[in-house]
Amino acid sequence: MRLVRAWFAIALWKRVLAGLFLGLLFALVWPEATPSVAFIGDLFVRAIRMLVAPIVLVTIAAGITSLADPKRLGSLGGRTIGLFAFTTFIAVSVGMAVATVIRPGAGAPLGTAAAYTFGEPVTPYEQLVGIIPLNIVEALAEGDMLALIFVAILMGVGTVLSGDAGKPFARGLQSLSAVLLRVVGIVMEATPFGVFALIANAVAANGAAVFVNVGWLALAVVTGSLIQMVVVHSLILRLLARLPAPPFFRGIVDALAVAFSTASSGATLPVAMRVAGDNLGVGRSIYSTVLPLGASIGKDGTAMYVGLLSLFALQAFGVAMTPLVYATVLLTGALAAFGTAPVPSASLFMLAAVLSAVGVAPEQTALVVGFVLPFDRLLDMTRTVPSASANLTVATTVARWEGELDEEVYRARPEA
Repeated sequence: MRLVRAWFAIALWKRVLAGLFLGLLFALVWPEATPSVAFIGDLFVRAIRMLVAPIVLVTIAAGITSLADPKRLGSLGGRTIGLFAFTTFIAVSVGMAVATVIRPGAGAPLGTAAAYTFGEPVTPYEQLVGIIPLNIVEALAEGDMLALIFVAILMGVGTVLSGDAGKPFARGLQSLSAVLLRVVGIVMEATPFGVFALIANAVAANGAAVFVNVGWLALAVVTGSLIQMVVVHSLILRLLARLPAPPFFRGIVDALAVAFSTASSGATLPVAMRVAGDNLGVGRSIYSTVLPLGASIGKDGTAMYVGLLSLFALQAFGVAMTPLVYATVLLTGALAAFGTAPVPSASLFMLAAVLSAVGVAPEQTALVVGFVLPFDRLLDMTRTVPSASANLTVATTVARWEGELDEEVYRARPEA
């Protein structure tokens, strides 16, 4: 019992970082044994993803009902979507700028790659119509984020507009939301073990290959991710929210560690909601509305990578870079990032939408995907981190604007 108490006395973020380090060390010292611990990482990811769909449905609806005033709801939604659109466009620009300077695609041996076979593409019409589900239970079972967000918003708005008749249902949503977040806290205690297994397997399988075969691309991804977080997100906090950045980054370490280890914005959502409330002082009505929405449309890492990888491909194919090409990649890259599913490597398959807009044939795009895909896991882990940071940056900024930020909690140092 003394060891158990000592374990829980250590701050979770420190245990997570220890898991990261030990997983890396385990993979380097004993790589052939990493498959034996893979099930731990799989169980951890399944436990998190099990919670994502019900959390999105319940917490968005509960967050909307807690706002009560329909006028305030419209203001919150407009500010949130506008800020996410702003950070997404900036992220694509950052990715393109980094690719222009580092030029990771120059001389890339794409001819040696096996072309990846794409499935039947989803048309814009199908994407638009699919936002409204035919069956709510089916959308919940399949984890269809956009459909669940639509249902949750509709449910929350309907509850608010029902007035007194909707109050019992609103209290039920608030209660269920509190229970789900408590379950999240229980699952998060397993984070150090899950991170250990996930990192060990990722590094053992791909670590050396990434740095040998796509080293320049890896360097560009890391550089773009750091610029987006350290520069862009810090400036948003300082200039728009009038808050210092260091307490923010101290408070979100747990969420960034989970984002890195799972490579999924959706899987990061539960712990992001916890740190938003406990470490950043963001009000529940804000984080329960903004963060689930951000898991679907707040994709700074994806946007940065789409811009970066598009120029990587154009450099590899020797396509002349004109102002029109840059503008087309910027616009289509931002739109593609908005529609990317919050699952690992999803951004890689949005590349066709961007490259086709500048005249790259599907066969050539398949070569790019085939070249990058074997090494994409660690790259995806890296670029998921700025996506998690962006979602929490937007939530914090919107909370500040709406008067729903406890600045004392925000500025307080986390427990040692």
